[in-house]
Amino acid sequence: MTFVKDKLKSIKALVFDIDGVLSLDTSPLNEDGDPMRTANVKDGYALRNALNMGYHVAIITGGAVERVKLRYEKLGVPHIYMGVRDKVQPLNDFMQKVGVTADQVLYMGDDLIDYQIMSLVGFPCSPKDAVHEIKEISSYISDKNGGEGCVRDVIEQVMRAQDTWINEKSYYWRST
Repeated sequence: MTFVKDKLKSIKALVFDIDGVLSLDTSPLNEDGDPMRTANVKDGYALRNALNMGYHVAIITGGAVERVKLRYEKLGVPHIYMGVRDKVQPLNDFMQKVGVTADQVLYMGDDLIDYQIMSLVGFPCSPKDAVHEIKEISSYISDKNGGEGCVRDVIEQVMRAQDTWINEKSYYWRST
């Protein structure tokens, strides 16, 4: 665990997939046959806390559901890339915009579409229920499933390693 904590100390940017990471990988279908995404409130709090403390946060997803975008905009996530086929280009755009290098980026994914991007970042990680190939390249595997607090877990790990998890801004929804 020492190696993991040392790696987490250099993380400045947090990037997440939606389906199977921020949302359950199983969900009911709406009347159009599209999955209805879920959102974990503890994941939302952790995202907000990270943003309050100055971490750069992005969402990169193949999905293109407007309600999902609205959820993360309301949390204050400034970089949301939706309807993405190749996740590398949005990652490069995000890193250029916020001024970080790949070794300073944590990315959490759960399926093969995340493999290429996870191979590029400094800290690839996954939920407990990710596919085998993704787990193999993960520096950290959460003990939580996708949509069930895995994002909270990894954000908390980063922020605790950097001693930023609990502070005066942690007790408020928005920083002042």
